[in-house]
Amino acid sequence: MGSGWLPAVDALGTTTAEVASTDLPGFAPPAVAGHAGTIRSVRAGELRLLVLLGRTHLYEDRGVRAVAHGVRTAAAAGCRAVVLTNGCGGLDPSWTPGTPVLISDHLNLTATSPIEGASFVDLTDLYSPRLRELCRSVDPTLAEGVYAQFRGPHYETPAEVRMAGVLGASLVGMSTTLEAIAAREAQMEVLGLSLVTNLAAGISDSPLNHEEVLEAGRAAATRMGDLLAAVVPGI
Repeated sequence: MGSGWLPAVDALGTTTAEVASTDLPGFAPPAVAGHAGTIRSVRAGELRLLVLLGRTHLYEDRGVRAVAHGVRTAAAAGCRAVVLTNGCGGLDPSWTPGTPVLISDHLNLTATSPIEGASFVDLTDLYSPRLRELCRSVDPTLAEGVYAQFRGPHYETPAEVRMAGVLGASLVGMSTTLEAIAAREAQMEVLGLSLVTNLAAGISDSPLNHEEVLEAGRAAATRMGDLLAAVVPGI
């Protein structure tokens, strides 16, 4: 779960176990406020969910393997689908902070990949059309957008945001795409869901700050929790 999503987790079901992620091999402590650094086993009806509360970002300089480690651990544990969430900047001025947006495709602007060796993974329908349609059946008002991942940790400049828009992006952030690629390589079905926590640089005159990201997540927690709780049984 990405920045600002933590308050939505409790709506998913009953937590049956929780451990610090650092108690498991290969996981680093969280480096970003809003990431809890814990892993929960949650029961939602007949389903068992593995919920990773936090992630390793590429800008932490731990390497791409560390970024993809959570997704690969979930796949090894038997998970057949992954819901990747994030807090991000929006390029559409109508997307006010707290707006959820389905990821329909992405631009990986990190100049790297989690795939090692000659493994030619097809990303044509990386973000599952079936799962996006499932989300829209729960909330027909959900918008879709293309997510562009920058390396960070600095926020994008207005010029970079304009560039991303020219390339087709409507969302910008610092996570998700590398994890999505690793999930596809592991043959997992992928749902990407962004929470617009601020307008991207240059779209509004307001300066960007991480507290704004967390506050937008807290304000949208109920809607996000209800959406995920309704969608998860169909996954």
